[in-house]
Amino acid sequence: MPVARRTPPRPGSTPTAETVHAVPAVPTVLAARALPLPLRPTLNPPLARTSPLLLPLALALAVCALLATTPATAHAAGTGLGAVAEALQKSPVYVDPRARDKLSEADAEELAKKIEDADRPVFVAVLPEAAEFPPRTLMRDLRTLVGVAGVYAVRLGDGFDAKADSSVMSRDAVGNLTGAVKRSRSGDPAGMLTAFVDRATAQAAGRAPDTWDRSGADEGGGGAGPLLAVGAVALAGGGGYAWYRRSRKKRERAELDALRVVVDEDITAFGEELDRLDFRPSEPGADDAMRQDYTHALDAYDRAKELMAAASAPRDVRAVTETLTEGRFALATLTARRNGTPLPERRVPCFFDPRHGPSAEDVPWTPPGGTPRDVPACRVDAELLASGQEPMARQVRTAEGPQPYWNAGPAYSPWAGGYFGAAAGAAGGLLVGTMLGSALGAPAAFADTPPFGDAPGGGEFTGADFDSADFGGGFDKGSGLDTGSGFGSGGDFGGNFGGGGDFGGDFGGGDW
Repeated sequence: MPVARRTPPRPGSTPTAETVHAVPAVPTVLAARALPLPLRPTLNPPLARTSPLLLPLALALAVCALLATTPATAHAAGTGLGAVAEALQKSPVYVDPRARDKLSEADAEELAKKIEDADRPVFVAVLPEAAEFPPRTLMRDLRTLVGVAGVYAVRLGDGFDAKADSSVMSRDAVGNLTGAVKRSRSGDPAGMLTAFVDRATAQAAGRAPDTWDRSGADEGGGGAGPLLAVGAVALAGGGGYAWYRRSRKKRERAELDALRVVVDEDITAFGEELDRLDFRPSEPGADDAMRQDYTHALDAYDRAKELMAAASAPRDVRAVTETLTEGRFALATLTARRNGTPLPERRVPCFFDPRHGPSAEDVPWTPPGGTPRDVPACRVDAELLASGQEPMARQVRTAEGPQPYWNAGPAYSPWAGGYFGAAAGAAGGLLVGTMLGSALGAPAAFADTPPFGDAPGGGEFTGADFDSADFGGGFDKGSGLDTGSGFGSGGDFGGNFGGGGDFGGDFGGGDW
């Protein structure tokens, strides 16, 4: 029985009732409707009903006024772990007044500027050996109190260690980097911290936290510093969470807008492929299997548009690219049936550009500065690589200009997850050493669970909700080459440089 034909729109054509919906366009911004004014404005409304922020603000001002008449204490600059965490919420570098010999104020300012310019969630603390900084729990407690996913580097007396949320930088990467800068910069605290920051900001995923604001920072202590801190704490109690929610939603909207551009291009390309195919269900030689493939491809096209139109957060994009993957496979199968060639194997899309359709083979590839690995490629890209040429990589927009998607940062993880997430066995680890791979916690970059959008991104406020194993390990005044630091899980390089894979085991960590 013939099946009604649904032809996708040609570029520039006008949609009709018989055509597939037009390729997604930029959503139209609706004009804001004027709201009616109240008939009788209420005079002097109760403070608690005016704004949820005014009550804590009034409390903060009252406390500040009270403290303004009280002499500053001897520890006005702040010395406990709570003071360290509070300072790191405002600026990426904190130096305890008792540890100024390890990092001068000028060096600290330069280091902070370097981190802020890189816009990465890297935190540095220089502390003295003191009772309020117990080495065994220092890193975990500091991460808990700061509450932001990131990379944490601490100089404690003459020791140095670093930890990170695995969504920001893998344990092996942090452990290897920590050991490398310790061995290469022994006896030079400032040089060690600078070397660590230079490399960590280049590898860390995510952005700097929204709470960093150097314009109002006063790390010198005394004066208005404690008063502002108390005011901030009071405000946080009443409105901080609301502010965080707004900030997070604003960031998610920006990421979704960037993803929408890329996904709409994917949908457009798929629609053009359907159009070029020019399949007619009633054409001579068409059978039920061909018509079923065509119907699946058209359904995927429609479904992808619907899902993208309904997307409200970056994680929703994963379902769109999963749908496009199914549609392209149906299209490839239909093409093979029409041409009388062997049906395609169900494989993940081409790694270099998923718009190329299902991959044909695995080929060796090495990202700039990375290690070799096999990646799935379409026939054309495989031939380009075999001839020594660059593959046709998918470029996306970034602040630094067009970049291959694997260098564009964690915002593209839901997009990549839909294309490659179901192929953990075949594609696991193919993004190791790239910005996106670090964000996804490579080498298990494409495991089905947890979904990409569920892991907290770098710079995101998570409070005490993080994997404490990322910050485990106790203090060891040895060489820093022991495995007791909590880094790594043995790795292929273990103790005798065998076989390949990531460094681990003996190459881990710091002094505690």
